[in-house]
Amino acid sequence: MKHHQKERRLQDEAAQKEKLRAGAPEAGKKKEMYYPEEIVEQVIAANDIVDVIGSHVHLKKSGASFMGLCPFHNEKTPSFSVHPGKQVFHCFGCGEGGNVLTFLMKYENYSFQEALKVLADRAGIKLPEANYSEEARKRNDQRAELLAINKEAATYYFKLLRSPKGKKGLAYFEERKLSPQTMSAFGLGFADGSSSDMVSHLRSKGFSDENILLSGIAAYDEKRGLHDKFWNRVIFPIMDVTNRVIGFGGRVMGDGKPKYLNSPETPVFDKSRNLYGLNIAKKTKCGYFILCEGYMDVIAMHQAGFTQAVASLGTSFTDGQAAVLKRYVKQVLLSYDSDGAGVKAAMRNIGILHAAGLTGKVVNLEPYKDPDEFMKNLGPEEFQKRLDQAENSFFYQIRQIEKNYRMEDPASRSEFYHEIAKRLCGFADEIERDSYVKAMSQKYFIDEGMLRREVASYGRVLTGQEEQNDARREDRFAGAYPQAAASPAVRPKDPTADKRISALERAKIRNECLLLTCVSDDPGLYPQIRDYISAEDFSEGVPRQAAEKYFAILEKEAGDKLAQASGNGVRPHASPSVVIAMFEDEEEQRQAAALFETRLPGIGEEEVQKLLRDVLCSVKRNSIDRLSANMTDAAALGKLMKARRDLTALQRIPLVLLISGSES
Repeated sequence: MKHHQKERRLQDEAAQKEKLRAGAPEAGKKKEMYYPEEIVEQVIAANDIVDVIGSHVHLKKSGASFMGLCPFHNEKTPSFSVHPGKQVFHCFGCGEGGNVLTFLMKYENYSFQEALKVLADRAGIKLPEANYSEEARKRNDQRAELLAINKEAATYYFKLLRSPKGKKGLAYFEERKLSPQTMSAFGLGFADGSSSDMVSHLRSKGFSDENILLSGIAAYDEKRGLHDKFWNRVIFPIMDVTNRVIGFGGRVMGDGKPKYLNSPETPVFDKSRNLYGLNIAKKTKCGYFILCEGYMDVIAMHQAGFTQAVASLGTSFTDGQAAVLKRYVKQVLLSYDSDGAGVKAAMRNIGILHAAGLTGKVVNLEPYKDPDEFMKNLGPEEFQKRLDQAENSFFYQIRQIEKNYRMEDPASRSEFYHEIAKRLCGFADEIERDSYVKAMSQKYFIDEGMLRREVASYGRVLTGQEEQNDARREDRFAGAYPQAAASPAVRPKDPTADKRISALERAKIRNECLLLTCVSDDPGLYPQIRDYISAEDFSEGVPRQAAEKYFAILEKEAGDKLAQASGNGVRPHASPSVVIAMFEDEEEQRQAAALFETRLPGIGEEEVQKLLRDVLCSVKRNSIDRLSANMTDAAALGKLMKARRDLTALQRIPLVLLISGSES
């Protein structure tokens, strides 16, 4: 019976692993609250958001905020706002937002606990013993054990390579001309022909079968039970930027299949946001990375002195990986195999790099197949020359496309010129596009005026879609709250998934955003409106929850402090960043940030006062409409009558403001 229970448990774990591989949502979407709220608030308060974000993003003072280019999407005009008074950030382009803690979590791909520790260390705050919920404790313990399993496995493989059992693997690396120092630097190892040694070793160290399976180092089937995933392979440990082993790659010895085998995704290994060799390459001072196809390419380059080389992890290069590279450099040189597959990968990845705001170039490796082969035959000096001569990525794309046309045939040549014009439309920056129009005109002897007209013609075709995209960007604050137009049962997870939000619903959402933005700009407004506006007047979901949390904070600081703040400009410490920290889901944190950081029009104080009154009345009217639609009993009627009296009062009460439109 116990054997069957264990077998069933392992099957369940295998199913769970398959869910992970398929990208099923896991516990990473929510922060893991290990510490009391007051500790989290203390750490957030001790780290100025402008200082922290400013160390990663170039910020420039703009009114009451700081502006910069958003690190989370490609843009040429700054729309990324950091507000020192509110201690929040918000991008008016892509909608990302949050506090200093959530910024680090997204930018560095940290867990909640990891980001909190970094900020606590930065501020010199000693964190108390973590206060785990049972669920959070299990998640944290599992993550820690998976990292420990990976570390133990890497050590085992490393030692095995240097033992009598590892002769075959060592001979392979020596044949590839790797030095002992290089092998040690990358932690290279070997898995022998046994299909159970690693599992037995990890069990002897006290690790559970469940986590051994989940780590991806082992596999399970009914015939063999739990067994080693990697055997008869040289091993390449995969490390994150903090040098923790998060996964493995293995190359088979001989002609077995598959040639390369990689760890599946796990709770500690996200292939789309990690790159092989980045833990070393991130230290580069040369200003660019070399993007390769495989492990051996990276290792060969590093041994030759090109320590800026990285590679994707057995998968296609992703948008997430491009975003990671952009944290460190502005330029990426593609050094792919010179065969058809390498050309295809380069053509695809040039677009990904461009979309991420990175400049791409392509290294010519001919007459050799890959960087490793090139290095062995011509050496590092010649490779450096090829790097210096790397081809502009757009020129490379056009040169490859040209091979599909017969240039001696006028009709085919015309089609090629049309293709050039279409691709020139991809340059959003007018100056950049103008430079490439001139370059293409000169290179292919196309009349420049004719080419410009053709580009403009294709551009007009695209304009309708571009305008729609611009409109969606402008209304991104509304897109952050699709629940305004969808019932809870069908509420989309993606903030831009529901494109059917009406103009009326967008106006309702915007008014709620404007109201909370005004109050957070000047908390002294709250005691003036507290008798007439409550959290119940806001839309269900994040807007209502955020208002409830923020108003509760203001209530605690009511009385003399708020009266003083309203009278002489001394404002209480009611930071929206604290409200954001109270939400566990990342998407909810993003929505909450948008509520407190909506752009106010650049108007004077009198106009802002009128705008605020209009906003207050609109929010109240929307609340009255909801109450009217849900009349069920006498109590509901009483609420409706009070709401109408409150609306009348809001139309008349004086409002004392400290803010003006130009400051917000």
